[in-house]
Amino acid sequence: MRIIDTTQIAETVEWLCMTANFNLSADIRAALDEAVGAEEELGAEVLRTLLENANLARKDQVALCQDTGMVVVFVEIGQQVVVEGGGLTRAIHEGVRRGYQRGFLRKSVVSDPIERVNTRDNTPAVIHYDIVSGDKITITLMPKGFGSENMSALKMLKPSDGIDGVMDFVVDVVKKGGQNACPPLIVGVGVGGTMEKAALLAKTALLRPVGAPHASAFWRDTEVLLKKRINELGIGPSGLGGVATALCVNIETYPTHIAGLPVAVNLSCHVTRHAQAIL
Repeated sequence: MRIIDTTQIAETVEWLCMTANFNLSADIRAALDEAVGAEEELGAEVLRTLLENANLARKDQVALCQDTGMVVVFVEIGQQVVVEGGGLTRAIHEGVRRGYQRGFLRKSVVSDPIERVNTRDNTPAVIHYDIVSGDKITITLMPKGFGSENMSALKMLKPSDGIDGVMDFVVDVVKKGGQNACPPLIVGVGVGGTMEKAALLAKTALLRPVGAPHASAFWRDTEVLLKKRINELGIGPSGLGGVATALCVNIETYPTHIAGLPVAVNLSCHVTRHAQAIL
């Protein structure tokens, strides 16, 4: 049995908030570098500007984007861990509050969807817990901006729609999102489960590194085909035209009911911020 104090958890979350918002991940940086060479003149200039912005953000430790998102936290808790010093959820929210204050990050969360009074500290976060084996806690933090989040969608397809229906829906979501989703995009797709499971799969798909292949040959090929179809839309970087609308398409799947084919698409802009710590 291993004891982890909530003080350490709050401090870790505070650090993750700033790290994720200040630093473009290496896989996305490499994908942008690669896309510059294949892009048209205007698109290439946009991509170079995005890379310059990322360099400045890392150097000066400031936000990559003015929309510093609503914080989504994935927590894997080892079965041999005991959390002491208060509630785990409260510690995570406290870490978010501190991180957004200390990092001078924009506070974008409102306390009620209709009354819309700002909470002034970017809490609460959206937290997903998973119990796993072991004696560690893994915290993966994703600040999710709403330019791309607003362009995401879910649809309950019929089983007879098959893979063609899935692919058509994904492409249609990206097409409708256009420049509003801030391309080039990471496209997360969840297929299967139930309504809420498909949405969660699509969100977690965004965490898979760019270029990391799917374990299944069928879904790996589907990801490649979808990326090709999406980039043929011609939306391009910042919606100004070009071939780099999507840097990658990541699909996650789950068993589902005989009568259903849930599909969710969670779009994310080129920064797709996330950071992880293991305690």
